[in-house]
Amino acid sequence: MTSPPIKILANELGLDVIQPAKLRSPEAWDQLIGWASDLIVVAAYGQILRQNVLDLPKFGCINVHASLLPRWRGASPIQTAIASGDRETGVTIMKMDSGIDTGDILSQKATGINSEDTAVSLEKRLAEIGGELLLQTLPGYLSGEIQPTPQAVEGATYAAMLSKEDGELNFSEQVSVLERKVRAYQPWPGTFITWEGGQLKINAAHVLPFDGYVDIGTRSIRNKRPVVAASDAWLVLDEVQPQGKKSMRGDVFLNGARNWQQV
Repeated sequence: MTSPPIKILANELGLDVIQPAKLRSPEAWDQLIGWASDLIVVAAYGQILRQNVLDLPKFGCINVHASLLPRWRGASPIQTAIASGDRETGVTIMKMDSGIDTGDILSQKATGINSEDTAVSLEKRLAEIGGELLLQTLPGYLSGEIQPTPQAVEGATYAAMLSKEDGELNFSEQVSVLERKVRAYQPWPGTFITWEGGQLKINAAHVLPFDGYVDIGTRSIRNKRPVVAASDAWLVLDEVQPQGKKSMRGDVFLNGARNWQQV
């Protein structure tokens, strides 16, 4: 267990830090009341703020959300944006209400999603954008210059919480969908296929056009890399992790995978 960066900085600055397992606990509620905060800022917080918390600060509770709301409300906006093939996403600073990311918008800033982005790289970029946008937005909001704007009804979508099972690749899908999932689900929940009775994690992959008709799910070798046939092209497994082993390049994996090739 290690302290997150925010806690480390807070300790250096002499600021109080609490990390309640449940925000609804009496101890956490007493601390929130004691602080008498003018504003609460939430970023990637895994608990729902009840109405008594939302109503506690003078200026309410503000959320730094990693999407351009109302698109991708919910728990996995970064992963879902990549997996869905979105060309852009961004950050929304919003005033929280009792719904799931349904509150009024204070500000937004967009950024493109490139063809090499993983959830890790995009999250890092959005975190930097979100921090800057928050600092730019708060003075205007607190002074009344920035007024909350209701979200549009049209275009609202929901990004559900991901589970480990979401990472299993279905090769009846188009290869572009599979390749995006590999990037979107790093590091969690990860993508995998079943191989010799266990899970073979797919940590990096790219698309290779077919060189003839191939049945869906067929395993083969192309350019010294393991490949699997999707519905319309090969998915090349650039980096894999057999169960119980470390991550390795696809060509290294083939050295010990004698039963891999079917065609």
